[in-house]
Amino acid sequence: MHIPDGFLDPIWSISTYAVTIIYYIVGIKFTKAKLTPNKVSLITVLAAGIFVAQMLNWPLPGGTSLHFVGGALAGILLGPLYGAVTMGLVVTIQCLVFHDGGITALGANLLNMAIIDVLIGYLLYKLTINALGEKPSSAFIGGFLGGWLGIVLAGIACGFEIGLSPLFPYGIAITIPVMGFWHFVIGVIEGIITGSVIAYIASKYPSLLWKGGDGK
Repeated sequence: MHIPDGFLDPIWSISTYAVTIIYYIVGIKFTKAKLTPNKVSLITVLAAGIFVAQMLNWPLPGGTSLHFVGGALAGILLGPLYGAVTMGLVVTIQCLVFHDGGITALGANLLNMAIIDVLIGYLLYKLTINALGEKPSSAFIGGFLGGWLGIVLAGIACGFEIGLSPLFPYGIAITIPVMGFWHFVIGVIEGIITGSVIAYIASKYPSLLWKGGDGK
């Protein structure tokens, strides 16, 4: 899903950077969740695990690449802001140190993987828990839906961005179906992994799950 340099024209590059920066500024300004030492530890450990999981990449002709993301897991455990911070660390280090994703496309990659995937995963999990109650089975369903649809919508957003960029050789008639279909497929695996991890944590260490703006 990482977009390299040369795929986005200046308009898309600047606009995605702007949206991403605004999200982080607003999130930091209005969040009520405190950055505790336990949360810092969880951020670093989770970022390291997600970084490793994203090392598996498959090229997608007519798109960018296919890989696990982990945004929903970060959002469920840390909330929409600190989940985005965790993913932001992963995506930015990949870009600046390992050249996975371009600097001109960093705003778009952060928007897709650190914001859209995190938000969708978190919201679907919360909606499921609110509807079914707080129990491991509900946690699995919510984690599965969040992990699955989060990566699908992030992939579609990526296809939309590159497909509408004049620099990319394929239009949205190709990029959106390619990115959407393959992320729909791998999203099932990511959903199962996310749901299983969240269900285990919910049954053994429920205090690790983010409860809202209470600093936990």
